[in-house]
Amino acid sequence: MIRGSGHGPGMDVRAGYSADMNSRPAPFDVLDRKILTALMANARSSFAEIGAAIGLSSTAVKRRVDRLRETGVITGFTATVKPSALGWRTEAYVEVYCEGAAPPRRLAEVVRNHPEITAAMTVTGGADALLHVRARDVEHFEEVLERIRTEPFIRKTISVMVLSHLLPDAPEAGASQPAPQDAADVR
Repeated sequence: MIRGSGHGPGMDVRAGYSADMNSRPAPFDVLDRKILTALMANARSSFAEIGAAIGLSSTAVKRRVDRLRETGVITGFTATVKPSALGWRTEAYVEVYCEGAAPPRRLAEVVRNHPEITAAMTVTGGADALLHVRARDVEHFEEVLERIRTEPFIRKTISVMVLSHLLPDAPEAGASQPAPQDAADVR
């Protein structure tokens, strides 16, 4: 699935929230919400199409979209692609357990060094973090897992392989970057 807009690749919209999940919602009105709803339904809609549907001019829609981007409500532009088309054929979630208290900033530094990690978050519960990993195949996934485990503060990991997506149109089912051609090149 590829999502985009008539004025750039697909839009990632998080209705009512700024870029930081922990910050307060950015204020917006009913028309802004209608614009976000239209973009979330079809991010390729033009400003004119959205304006016609909600009763605004295309210029007014553009101004509002620009403001929503500036305030962090609309966080970016992306295309969501079938992972296997890009070489990602294996997918897993990895729980990371740290020795002592590893600050989120340090965990973020580590995950940025692994292009196979497509999402990472700190979590409640037993694990300290949860990683979403894509790899070319099981052998590549094992190599990525071993690289993650070499970090001195990581005590253990627990992996769960994804067999299929029950909601195939969800953004999590797509990929945003191609698989590396050679595992040695990803370091």
